[in-house]
Order: sequence, then C-alpha cells, then structure tokens
Amino acid sequence: MISLAFGLSLGLLTLLAFLGLPMGLAMICGSVLYLIMRGQDMGIVAEQFLNGMYSNYIMLAVPLFILAAEIMNSGTLSERLLKWCDALVGRFRGGLAQVNVLQSIVFAGMSGSAVADAAGSGKMMQFMMTKDNKYTPSYAAALTAVTAVIGPIIPPSIPMVLYALVADTSIGYLFLGGVVPGLLMAGFMMVLIAITARVKNFPVEPPVPLRKLPRMTWEALPVLMMPVVLMYGIYGGVTTPTEAAAVAAAYALLVSVLIYRSVKAGDLYRSVLASAKTTASIGMLIAGALVFNYVVTVENIPRTISAILISWDLDAITFLIIVNIILLVLGCVLEGTTILLVIVPVLIPTAQALGIDMVHFGVVAVVNIMLGLITPPYGLLLFIMTRISGSPMRAIIGDVMPFLWVLIGALMLFTFVPATVLWLPKMFGYGSSSL
Repeated sequence: MISLAFGLSLGLLTLLAFLGLPMGLAMICGSVLYLIMRGQDMGIVAEQFLNGMYSNYIMLAVPLFILAAEIMNSGTLSERLLKWCDALVGRFRGGLAQVNVLQSIVFAGMSGSAVADAAGSGKMMQFMMTKDNKYTPSYAAALTAVTAVIGPIIPPSIPMVLYALVADTSIGYLFLGGVVPGLLMAGFMMVLIAITARVKNFPVEPPVPLRKLPRMTWEALPVLMMPVVLMYGIYGGVTTPTEAAAVAAAYALLVSVLIYRSVKAGDLYRSVLASAKTTASIGMLIAGALVFNYVVTVENIPRTISAILISWDLDAITFLIIVNIILLVLGCVLEGTTILLVIVPVLIPTAQALGIDMVHFGVVAVVNIMLGLITPPYGLLLFIMTRISGSPMRAIIGDVMPFLWVLIGALMLFTFVPATVLWLPKMFGYGSSSL
C-alpha cells in the first residue's frame, strides 16, 4: 500500500500538470511535498539534481544532438537531401510520399529527434506534396508526422540516451538495436503508401534523368556521409556515443559553413539559442524526474509492482504485451520523455526478473513512446503538423490512423521476435563486451 504522503504528492503533481505547469516543475513540487510530510531534508532535492545531472557523462549527448539538428535545419542540408531522395524514388506512383519516408530514414541518422525531423523537413515536404493539389494538405501533414517517428529509432537517438540513463544500459548497443526496427517501420510505411497510391491514383513525378543522379549524389554526399561518420566513430572505437554527438554537431557546422556556405553568423546564433532552450526544457524535465524517482524508490514502488506482476505468474511475452498496452495508452495523454523517465524505470525491475534483455526492452519502450507522438489526443507531432500545414486536426488524424495501425503491427513484430532488435548488436559482440 502506498503511504498518505506519496498519495498526496502524486495528487499534487497531477493537479499542477493539469493546470498547465511544466511537468518537470510539477514533479519537483510533488516531491518537495513528500519530503516535507516525511520530515526529510530538503537538501535531498539538490543532491538528486547534482548526482543525476552532473555525474552522468552520457547526458552531454542530448544538447549536442539537438544542436546538430538545429544547424542542419538552418542550412540547406534538408533541401539537398530531399532533392536526392526525389531523384531516387520520385519517379514511381506516389513517389513524393515515398520521398518523405526515404528522407526521414537518412535524416534519422543525423538528429536523433522526431520533433527536429518534422520541423526540419516538414514545411518543405508540405509545400512539395501539396503543390498543384498533388496530395491533400492533411495527408501530407499526416505522412510527415508519421515518418518523423523513425528519427529516434534509427541511431542516433535522444530517447535511447535517456533510457540508457535510467536503465544503465549500453548506448552503443541500444543504437544498434534500433537500426533494424527503424528500417522495418519505414518499409511497412512504404508498402502501405504503394498500396494507397494504386487505390487513390496518386500522381507520378517527372523522372529525374539517370545521368544526373551521380552529380546529385555527389552534391548530397556530405549530408549522406554524416550517419556514416557517426556510426564509424562509435562502432569503430574512435569515439564514445557522447563524443560522437559532439562530432555530429561539429560536422553539421563544418558542412553548412565551409562546403555549402548556407549558414551565416546570425543563423548559427539562432541555432545555438534554440538548442539551449530545448535543452533547458528537457533538462528541467530530467531534473524533476530524478527527484520524483527518488520518492518512488523510497516508497519501494518498483519492487512492489514487480512483486505483484511476478505473483501473477506472467511469462516474458505476456508482460511485454501488458507493457505495450500501458505505454500506448499513456502515450495518448502524457509527454514521451515523462513516460521514459518516470514510468519505464518502474517497469524495469520486473523485466529484469523475467529475464527480458534490457536492449530489447529499451527499443520496444522507445518505439511505444514514439508512437505516442502521433496518437490522439496529445500527439505532439500532430500539433506541430497542424500548425505547419493549417489543416484541421481531425483531418490529419484520419490520415494518420492507417499508418498508426501498421506501425503497431510492426511493434508487435519487435515484441514477439527479439532477434529483430538483438541481431545487429550481437553481430558487434553484444553479450561479450560493452560499447
């Protein structure tokens, strides 16, 4: 049974969040109330801040990946990437829709953030797809929102960095674990688009002559090389994942300034400012989660839940199904980072007790949380694309739903077949060493 102090703390947190206070501050306020009622030292709040925020080297990867994405969005990297993707698949029926998926695959290897992917290419894809009424604004917006989900699954991934923080799991192997699921999700989307294109008679774009493809590839090569540089740095033993995030930011800056010459001093200032604001927002959320997780630990909530679930005599697959349902439902109403930092740590002890691999569990959890970004009514990406496209939310949700069902089907595949997640990490020695 939970204590009165914890019940009131949880009630205050919920009330403040409902009234619009940022979730990080709401968790801090709820935690402070708990400490007061239990007569504990308020210095515990500062102690949790310092221990959690400044003793975890991997936390540095978050602002650096955000900065890399902001720099790419401020230059012409996204535009050149779209042109290259269009040259490859634009010639097929529904080609522009396929371009949207393909550019998200490549962009995913650079930013690590679904919001950055949607904001970076969202306006450009919206313009390209709706020009001359080729696609409805709601379909273009829905597709951009859905494809942006791939961003944090194919490495690098900010949510996986946060999961590594709470689960004490290798970031390198988590990144590898996301590659196959991310590509499979993209493949499922492309199959659905191909079927829909036939049914709805989507337009065919004028094909780019094949003789121009080598030149366009050469012009886009600096952009296409960024994921290669990142992956070689991490898995070639040259850099740690955190150092790779710094390399990503530096590489994006060098390519934008020296090669494409598309970023001015003012653009760089705005990118740094936007990155600082986003990092501060995430940092406050992490800080609040660290303090509240201390309260949850003191109350012995994870072990209590673990004992209850184990007493039900669940096997690993049944537990994962329950976890999928819980995370998908919570994704309808809660922000993804909050779920990752507060809810997932409560489930980890049970997963470990049932012998579930922590890399497999992490990828499944992150996929669930990313699907929450396109799940009504919260769906952050839905709100972003509503603002970009001007389409009503109802119309966008209608076009999102077929993709959402397909992606839930992909999630079931990752859940029931751990090899889809663990095959690539094991190829790089997972289980015998640590990246």
